[in-house]
Amino acid sequence: MDMSTNNGPQSAYSIESGPPRKERADAARNRRLILDAAERLFRKHGVANVSMDQVAAEAGVGKGTLFRRFGDKAGLAVALLDSREQELQAGILHGPPPLGPGAPPEQRLIAFVSAYIDFLDDHLDLVHMSETASPGARYRIGSYRLWHRHLAILITEARPKLDADFLAHALLAPLNADHRMALRDEIDAERLRNGLAFLTTSILHARSLD
Repeated sequence: MDMSTNNGPQSAYSIESGPPRKERADAARNRRLILDAAERLFRKHGVANVSMDQVAAEAGVGKGTLFRRFGDKAGLAVALLDSREQELQAGILHGPPPLGPGAPPEQRLIAFVSAYIDFLDDHLDLVHMSETASPGARYRIGSYRLWHRHLAILITEARPKLDADFLAHALLAPLNADHRMALRDEIDAERLRNGLAFLTTSILHARSLD
């Protein structure tokens, strides 16, 4: 499955775009049904073990509708990942604090890490394929650039003299899908969440870094 062309959601921090094209109500309903069905099946069986026929049956739509909308399973996987990334992006930009605006930067950093761990574990197969589609793919996709930019802005708000660009990469490093896939049985979500919260707090309160 080639996901190397998936650039992910684009950041409202730096990218302006025109209004989205309005989708017909029945098309939007079918899209939701298909993506929700694909998510259930992918999570239960793994992406490689799910057929388009199974997705169509689970969603209650015709195979023609599925293929016309997404083309093939790779297209469906990209659309599902993009949809879920946009939900997380919306929470960051417009949702309630501490994930969204209105909380202190340290709280927002910890809230993002926690939310991203849940997102990653829920969609690990898809994120892994996206990040490993080609050498260095993780660092080129739009979603990684957005997450990095978000963390760098918050680090700068909290400690303006720190190397926010580097530290944002450092906080995201343990959330690499390949790393997570290899160690998930050893390091559960709560252990990862607690460790990264401690690391975030330590970075922001360390005296020697200024």
